[in-house]
Amino acid sequence: MNPSTALAATLADELLRCGLREVVVAPGSRSAPLAMEFFRRAQLGDVRLHVRIDERSAAFTALGLAKVSRTPVAVVCTSGTAAAHFHAAVIEADESGVPLLVLTADRPPELRGTGANQTIDQLKLYGSAVRWFCEVGVAQERAGMAAYWRSAAARAWGLASGAAGGAAGPVHLNLAFRDPLVPDAGVVEGLGGRADGRPWTRFSPVAEIARAQRGLIVCGDGDYDAGPLLDFAQAAGWPVLAEPSSNARTGPNALSAYQYLISDQGFMAAHRPEVVISAGRPGLSRAQTALLTDGIGRARHVVLAQGPARWSDPARTATDVVAEIRLSGGSGQPAGWLESWAGADMAVRTAVDELLDAREVLSEPRLARDVVAALPAGGLLWAASSLPIRDLDQHMRPRSGLRIVASRGASGIDGLVSSAIGAALAHQAAGGGQATALLGDLALLHDAPGLLLGPDEPRPDLCLIVVNNDGGGIFSMLEQAAFPLPFERVFGTPHGTGVEKLAQAAGLPFTRLERSADLAGIAGSRGLTLAELKSDRPGQTALRAAMTRAAAAVLS
Repeated sequence: MNPSTALAATLADELLRCGLREVVVAPGSRSAPLAMEFFRRAQLGDVRLHVRIDERSAAFTALGLAKVSRTPVAVVCTSGTAAAHFHAAVIEADESGVPLLVLTADRPPELRGTGANQTIDQLKLYGSAVRWFCEVGVAQERAGMAAYWRSAAARAWGLASGAAGGAAGPVHLNLAFRDPLVPDAGVVEGLGGRADGRPWTRFSPVAEIARAQRGLIVCGDGDYDAGPLLDFAQAAGWPVLAEPSSNARTGPNALSAYQYLISDQGFMAAHRPEVVISAGRPGLSRAQTALLTDGIGRARHVVLAQGPARWSDPARTATDVVAEIRLSGGSGQPAGWLESWAGADMAVRTAVDELLDAREVLSEPRLARDVVAALPAGGLLWAASSLPIRDLDQHMRPRSGLRIVASRGASGIDGLVSSAIGAALAHQAAGGGQATALLGDLALLHDAPGLLLGPDEPRPDLCLIVVNNDGGGIFSMLEQAAFPLPFERVFGTPHGTGVEKLAQAAGLPFTRLERSADLAGIAGSRGLTLAELKSDRPGQTALRAAMTRAAAAVLS
């Protein structure tokens, strides 16, 4: 089948799995894939179909059905003003808490703003009157589409019904369809859903996890209490793969070199989990994304919600979204599971540390490793969004007594100096100790005005450690580096700015870092200070490649 038909068929099937039993359709051409699929499923007896000539009547028919049944009802229309006629019913559904699934067909993006027939701006058409808006995007023949469509449908059902947390109400899915709009030949990946007709994602307050299963705890960025997760891991005998800003890299089950482990295909082939529990917003590496996508395979993926109607599932593999997890099934643990992960972690950590310690001069990864070890208990570490947080993730050893924070919501480079200063002020006002920030040179330059505090402004005890490799070091690790002609100018972006001169301009004390021993003075610094480690991008890229090879050699 063609992509537009595949999208409609997959979306409809997933909504039926979730519990959809009533659909109202207003006629139109662009919505043909959805209309034809719901007609087909109605012929099979899977759903009851209602057709109304006028979109306003269609929407209010759906409203009445949903209000009495207390179950989401879908209403479908074509593109243009047809979608506008749904608005009054959407407003009523919002105010009354009626679960409505508003499915508006749309023209593809290349026709918008061109004067194309029956094309208006349908993005967020109903404003704040919906619980969730999703621009589903044009259907394409590419891997991962089925999981995306099913996950979006399950999320829409959960939010409309209130099962995902929050009040029930209307949800708007805007579906852009390209021609052909009717079934014909075409090749799209397998579109099947979960086994036994289960929804792609289920929503419940508590998930019961069998104690004897082989599982992983993945802790992403976020301000949540990781204590219960760490207790669960210890009781279950599971490894903890914790990003630095999860503040969960502590205790006997937390691993230090897990990024090397999950990047190794051979290791992962022998260590496929049966259950993965994720919390926060994981996503510091492609290997981590792959773990939550292909690495899970048929494993159960339980996502801990961050609050009502809020959870992170960028891989679209969540089987369960819950508020709490519980162990069930006796007192046993999976034999040798944790020991195998921990042994590999220690072997890789040893091999990589040998490379880091081969020279006394600080490298970027060694700085990240050693600064965490050097900071006293009660301290705060602010990490920038690009290489610093990734170096911490690959090399910091588990420890307690240190709070690590980062702007990982949107992971931008902007405002990091000012954010670190604000975080340090709040940390110390609450009785916390020394604060440190680990930044790249571009992050510093992007927010250099944040250094210029007036004489009467409160200043924290904060040392801003700047890794200066004269440009964007993270790009040297990506595919762009294979194109040397444009790379240095448009990705590397060398600037030649001296950090010491910036410190002088801002009237701040300055320290140059060259060896690990130099970090001893950072831990006890007072006031706002700047420290700099100068490094070269090619040399650091070569070091990181050597560490990857060393890890692979150990694991093989």
